[in-house]
Amino acid sequence: MGPMVPATVGGMENDGMENILRPLIVVGGSVVITLLVGALVDLLLRRADGRHHDTPLWGLLRGCRIPLQLTLCAALLRGSYTHTRLEPVQDHRAGIGQVLTLVLIGASAWLVVRIATAVVDSLYARYAANTADPARVRRVRTQVTLIQRVVTAIVAVVAAGAMLLTFPGMRTFGTSMLASAGVLGIVAGVAAQSTLGNLFAGLQIAFGDMVRIGDTVVVDGEWGTIEEITLTFLAVRTWDERRITMPVSYFTSKPFENWSRGGAQMTGSVFFHLDHSAPVAAMRERLRDVLGECAAWDGRDWSFAVTDTTPSTILVRAVVTAKDPSDIWTVRCAVREELIGWLRDHHPYALPRVATAPAALPPGSEWPYPHRPAHEKPSDLDGSPRTGRG
Repeated sequence: MGPMVPATVGGMENDGMENILRPLIVVGGSVVITLLVGALVDLLLRRADGRHHDTPLWGLLRGCRIPLQLTLCAALLRGSYTHTRLEPVQDHRAGIGQVLTLVLIGASAWLVVRIATAVVDSLYARYAANTADPARVRRVRTQVTLIQRVVTAIVAVVAAGAMLLTFPGMRTFGTSMLASAGVLGIVAGVAAQSTLGNLFAGLQIAFGDMVRIGDTVVVDGEWGTIEEITLTFLAVRTWDERRITMPVSYFTSKPFENWSRGGAQMTGSVFFHLDHSAPVAAMRERLRDVLGECAAWDGRDWSFAVTDTTPSTILVRAVVTAKDPSDIWTVRCAVREELIGWLRDHHPYALPRVATAPAALPPGSEWPYPHRPAHEKPSDLDGSPRTGRG
């Protein structure tokens, strides 16, 4: 009987060591394999990125390292956690397996979204680098943004559905839901009519080339730039840094101004209400000098003409051009400021006035009425002309 005691003790010691080593091997091995695979994939992607400078795909894929490692670790633990033979693990085997399955599904969805985003961003970057037309680049950018959001939404819905189906109770619930799918579909369609309308409007904007990210638009009298387009709303950044959020269905159902469609070049007008004696020819020459000194003017075209007249004033229009909406605003302000200041300093008689007091005379004019005979002057009382004969 004496030799049996050491054997029993030795067996207990072996069992104890095995109970310690098994969890370490299972968990530690999964973590080590995950880290090694992640480091190896990152090394391969870094080398590929260094060899292929023409595409940013490999560099973007390096951002998928964390979801890849999480997916791999969850898969390894899901397949080997029962081999730990720990009593707590055996007692909660179903719950631990459920949690690992949910983590695996979530990590897989995250990995798919990251890979899809990297591929789409890489294609867009190559297209933007090889395309000289900014309007086409903005159009593709808008489409790419909405495609990414659609892919993310689809993957999220599929992942959520897969997670729900892992619960036995949800399978029965899903079967009963399918039995009344017709009624639920009608109810959901009526309840989500506005949401679905915005969704399809967003797709129409993306692929119909109506408006793009970066376009300059005028919406409800507000001038701004399209900053963000989603499947349901659109954000406009105004010139004073405000953000106007509008449903995308607005742009498919109501008129709006898109100053960037067909090219960013623009033509702007500046109007002046002046006295009939205004020196139009001299103003035309001054406008030429002002535009020559204005860096925002693109040099394409300009004009200056009298476009209308009233009993008291004339309407003069200056037409200028610029390469984009921002510069056309700058040119118009510069022309307005310079010409008004020039008239004030050199030809004050040309500015509109109400004839309640004597005004400055034009050069070479003796009376405020240059076309009246010199012997006629205004009456002191009733305004009727009187002669100089007495």
